[in-house]
Amino acid sequence: MEQKKYFFAVDLGATSGRTILGSLAEGKFELEELTRFDNRLIETGNHFYWDIFALFYEIIAGLKLVAQRGIHIESIGIDTWGCDFVYVDKNGDILRNPLAYRDPHTFGMMEKYFDEKISKEKVYEKTGIQFMNFNSLFQIYAMRKAGNVALENADKILFIPDALSYMLTGNAICEYTVASTSQILNPMTGDLDNDLVESLGLKREQFGKMTNPASIIGTLTKEVQKMTGLNAVPVIAVAGHDTASAVAAVPAKNEEFAYLSSGTWSLMGIETKNAIINKKSYELNFTNEGGIEGTTRFLKNICGMWIYERCRKEWKDEAAASQKDMKSLGHAELIAEAMKQPAFQSIINPDDACFANPSSMVEAIRQYCKKTGQHVPQNYGEFCRCIFESLALRYRQIFTWLKDFADFDLNVLHIIGGGSLNQYLNQFTADSCGVTVLAGPQEGTAIGNIMLQAKASGLVKDIWEMRQIIANSLELKKFEPKNKEAWDEAYEKFLKIKGYKGKRVKRKKEPSPLVASVPCDSIAGSPQS
Repeated sequence: MEQKKYFFAVDLGATSGRTILGSLAEGKFELEELTRFDNRLIETGNHFYWDIFALFYEIIAGLKLVAQRGIHIESIGIDTWGCDFVYVDKNGDILRNPLAYRDPHTFGMMEKYFDEKISKEKVYEKTGIQFMNFNSLFQIYAMRKAGNVALENADKILFIPDALSYMLTGNAICEYTVASTSQILNPMTGDLDNDLVESLGLKREQFGKMTNPASIIGTLTKEVQKMTGLNAVPVIAVAGHDTASAVAAVPAKNEEFAYLSSGTWSLMGIETKNAIINKKSYELNFTNEGGIEGTTRFLKNICGMWIYERCRKEWKDEAAASQKDMKSLGHAELIAEAMKQPAFQSIINPDDACFANPSSMVEAIRQYCKKTGQHVPQNYGEFCRCIFESLALRYRQIFTWLKDFADFDLNVLHIIGGGSLNQYLNQFTADSCGVTVLAGPQEGTAIGNIMLQAKASGLVKDIWEMRQIIANSLELKKFEPKNKEAWDEAYEKFLKIKGYKGKRVKRKKEPSPLVASVPCDSIAGSPQS
């Protein structure tokens, strides 16, 4: 019998993190969650920061558990969200906690950058990255404009997974997939673009060496070995961007698929051999992010379950304040209530800027429906039905665009991530897109992280062997499209929603939307997984 090989994965999201023990044997994998912890934003001095030292502490705590159990791990891999970064000085010390992408210091900076540095069209031509105010390019530019002292004294600039790996090993690298989210990397050259780097007053050598997934970064320092009780365990550059790790775990049989990473953000895309950068991709604001083994993740960011999560939090806060029973606010209860409601009473564009971060998501939905002449949701079920149907219709819009971009047939849509557990939304998505949906795995990011470590150790040879092992290890749920006529009619309604012609609020604007945007109050920054 083949001996099990163990791997330690760190999976960090914008609200929580986990350490996971993965094992591989007999062509199948297993996962065990070791620790789960909050990733809290720190608000101070009119800014929002991540606590990089607290995250490091949690990684050490997970590694201690492994040592205490006497488990020999082959390696360690870290994946996180994209765009954010840490400054390191000439002594190798971290220069204060990193600013978070939710920080408002980047508002309006895209337009100023285009006016003062490089045009919007040229930036997209160089990077193929979707324009968002929190992309690293605009974060650094904002800090430069503000005279940020940490930036001025930075010897190295490390993206979040690379910074944590640096704290474990002492080696500074620039992992390709997470660097690709920055809007500084040029996918044609496979490296950071010199013009963009210089426009920020920086030098290429201030970033680590460009490193591909499944590469060894180094081993645990003697200090970390002493802290954890482990030996010199290798630390692997996995796909450092969590979505890249998740897409690596899509259990596809061939290239003819689209994927939907469903969580707080939904990310829908295809895997291509080369970046797709042209007039249409620019106008529709698609992004080209790095995948593994030289692939590109051509995708679109969609608001995802953020709207539902925010509504549910409001309802729970209201219930707690009035000391009401919160049993009806469980996921199962809310979904069941949604399914009792009439279909397509209220439709929203989930990516309208008014849903980015309003003071009240419930009120934002009410105002949107009121201003577009639709039924205004009245109860939990109506709100949830509106959200789920609207997401499925937005998925159809993106899927339709992807079919035009792809040079192959899209025969199946793989849904991965936590949202893959929502069977009703999965069925809505199959119905709306008119395509077979395969749901799972839920733990795509952690699985991709572990499988890339297995590749680095020589246990698997390539992405297709990885995907075969994943397919052998779990049972996918299939959803076939139904109710075509009703969903076609709803989609036409979705496309014809007219924007409210009232006072407009300054907000991030997506080029050439096919669904008119409706301005709402209390707009702030966009969330990210």
